[in-house]
Amino acid sequence: MPYVPPPDISGLSLAQLAELVAARKLPPVDQWEPQATADSLMTIKADGRWFHDGGEVRRPAMIRAFANLLLRDADGRHWLVTPSEKQSITVEDAAFIATDVTATDGALAFRLNSDDTVIAGPDHPLMARGDAETPALYLAVRSGTEARINRSTWLQLVELSGDDLTVSSQGAVFSLVPQ
Repeated sequence: MPYVPPPDISGLSLAQLAELVAARKLPPVDQWEPQATADSLMTIKADGRWFHDGGEVRRPAMIRAFANLLLRDADGRHWLVTPSEKQSITVEDAAFIATDVTATDGALAFRLNSDDTVIAGPDHPLMARGDAETPALYLAVRSGTEARINRSTWLQLVELSGDDLTVSSQGAVFSLVPQ
């Protein structure tokens, strides 16, 4: 079955975005507790590119499939999880990159490099790290994973913010600079 990319998020209402998020059927990786572990020999670079055993994974469908199996544990380690095994995966910065944002109906919706859509709010907070000179903004995605907000998306957020460099989404307020 051919892959049909999701629609552009900029023209969608919050209800349509919520439907898009709900339609994404994800495996219950946080419910699986396999005993077998291994090293996947995979790395997600800081720029969002995926590598396996030194070679770049260039098939977007493979990246999307692996991204659905990602989990980050309480110790900050990333895993690819199946019902029978979990494999460690090296993540240089964040598992995902947020590549676009749209503001609609009191919410901020982000498009990720995996074609996921995440609506920021209490369950998916934005977190500012680093310092005021070199801030880094992250979005909680799922199963402990995060997306780093890329520069152009951060600039979109700055345009949406007030003089205090804060944005709000679903009733939650987030600073764009580290406190």
